[in-house]
Amino acid sequence: ERSTESSSPKPPWQTARNQPETPLDIHRGINARRFTRERGIALALQRALLPRESTVHPAVETAARYLPAGGGAQAGGDWFDVVPLPGARVGLVVGDVVGHGINASATMGRLRTAVRTLADIDLPPEELLTHLDDIITHTAGEHGGEPTGEIPGDIGATCLYAVYDPVSGTCSLARAGHPAPVLIHPDGTSGVIDMPCGPPLGLGSLPFEAADVIVPEGGLLALFTDGLLTTRDRDVDEGCSDLCSALALPATSLDALCDTVLDTLCPEPHADDVTLLLARPCVFGEDRLASWDLPSNPAVVADARRLAAEQLALWGLAEAAFVTQLVVSELVTNAMRHAGGPIRLRLIKGETLICEVSDGSSVSPYLRRARVFDEGGRGLFMVAQFTKRWGTRYTRTGKTIWGEQVLHMP
Repeated sequence: ERSTESSSPKPPWQTARNQPETPLDIHRGINARRFTRERGIALALQRALLPRESTVHPAVETAARYLPAGGGAQAGGDWFDVVPLPGARVGLVVGDVVGHGINASATMGRLRTAVRTLADIDLPPEELLTHLDDIITHTAGEHGGEPTGEIPGDIGATCLYAVYDPVSGTCSLARAGHPAPVLIHPDGTSGVIDMPCGPPLGLGSLPFEAADVIVPEGGLLALFTDGLLTTRDRDVDEGCSDLCSALALPATSLDALCDTVLDTLCPEPHADDVTLLLARPCVFGEDRLASWDLPSNPAVVADARRLAAEQLALWGLAEAAFVTQLVVSELVTNAMRHAGGPIRLRLIKGETLICEVSDGSSVSPYLRRARVFDEGGRGLFMVAQFTKRWGTRYTRTGKTIWGEQVLHMP
């Protein structure tokens, strides 16, 4: 019996308990604790920099999910954002940073901040990616003399930026080395959007192109990172096919559809992060939109005020008529005096009231403080005082000056 007991192997826990730890075991334990700590910090930083709640916007319903890498891999630099834009439009962003860990999460935060800043200038998607590429290139040049042994995470990062306009129902998209989004039609058919693919960010001096896509009423846009498509047993084409099939499954809400897609395509931990952003846009009808083409005649300013007041009365917003008429009067007068070409007045009713005046000039007005004896220079100052915010965006045919007014509806 003794020989039998001595020859039988001991359980691992008894062996570990009876034998002292070697220096190699101690080193492995320290590395494991360090890795766990760094992974926790990277995940906390990643989640703190991503949007915490679904963005509520009158033009689009959104839902998003971020799934960190599993299987012992550190968190990566996947990110998404929903950016409110003037004119009731909305920007949709998805990006992927090279690498994993704390540095990738910090790089993701810098890129998201840069995209937010460039979106505030109201740049078209292809121009925004061009400026973002310039920022990364210049930042990399500043550290060119300090080799660190690794490529910065923003060099080779990918990004997709889309701007949806609920008035026209058009989505303008541009991408820098990023997978193209999927469009699901109301009848259930789906497919990858055919659009140009620009180079990854940080390569410098390479062009980006945009594509315009009509999103039908009731359609759905799916933006994602490549971690959702590819696995060890699945290539990109198979991943796109599986994604389209999963997006066609019935769901009670966009949040439920996000969970269904992740459960279908990512049932096991992935070696890469996964980000999914679903957006269901809506189209503004005539009950929320009014526009007029105005002749270039100073006498038409009074007609513009009258048209705006009549439209507000139809919308049940007569209390806002005084401020709206003031904004219309100042913006139309500026267009008459300092711009050329056709003038267009547009009112958009959403959670706020947006007044837009478009003209054919590319010269942008600026806010200045008029002196006591100046006869002009106070128009934009009054617009800024009576509206929530105002600004200028450039178009292919000129510019649009807009003012956003808070509504006090019952």
